[in-house]
Amino acid sequence: MDEIWRLIECCHAPVYFAPEAKDAYAAAGLKGFWMGYFASRSAALGPVSPQVVTAVFYNFAPAMVARAIPDAWRFCPPEKVLEARLEVAGRCLRRLLGGLADHPDVREAAGLAGAAVEACPAAGRVLFAAHAALPPPGEPLAALWHALTALREFRGDGHVAALVTAGLDGCEANVVASALGLVPPEQRAYRGWTEEEWRAAADRLRERGVLDREGAMTERGRRERDAVEALTERLARPPLDALGEAGAARLARLLRPLAARIVDEGGLPFPNAMAMPRP
Repeated sequence: MDEIWRLIECCHAPVYFAPEAKDAYAAAGLKGFWMGYFASRSAALGPVSPQVVTAVFYNFAPAMVARAIPDAWRFCPPEKVLEARLEVAGRCLRRLLGGLADHPDVREAAGLAGAAVEACPAAGRVLFAAHAALPPPGEPLAALWHALTALREFRGDGHVAALVTAGLDGCEANVVASALGLVPPEQRAYRGWTEEEWRAAADRLRERGVLDREGAMTERGRRERDAVEALTERLARPPLDALGEAGAARLARLLRPLAARIVDEGGLPFPNAMAMPRP
């Protein structure tokens, strides 16, 4: 069921690229794109420190996070940031989806996704637990986005655990994604790592046999990366198992036309810093 996670990500992620975000976060008092990003994605945790945000997001440089957090909480409390984020999600999805936004299938998809969230074990899934604890919106499209966001963070928490298990730190994970051609050439800057930090991470990966002298992935490196992805997928099974094969397949069928419309309308760039392929 690898496809369903690409569909979930595709329906969740437009909030990070939506032009609506600039005005909504500025109106809330936040300063600049990255403050809006870090505050909106971490607000479910409460007014946490930059160390906590760095830990749970994992692949951003600590210095980059510290330029936005905790200052963001002085400008706008987390509960208001969450309101602004939900506003961004609703406005951008309605723009991208058009008439599909009010299709009856959206309500059914929200119900299935919500049931999957309720069935997920929260232990060890910090970002998931924070988002799952938020009250779900009553409007179907907002409820769907809310549930898909929690599911997306459930898988993300598991991916972080897989990276830790593999001994890949945040900068190294970015270098690997870059070596595989999964992210844009600007990935280092997008994640806030200095050139020195990036070179040091690449050197560590060469010493471990993950990269060759030219910085390309070795066969060993590809095997280790495949193991990370396999563990990530295994850790992501609980919500799909709870829905059952038929329920998970039904959710995927309901999300396909939404994801296709989002992509067709330019809601996501490809390649992107999340290493998300086209659904």
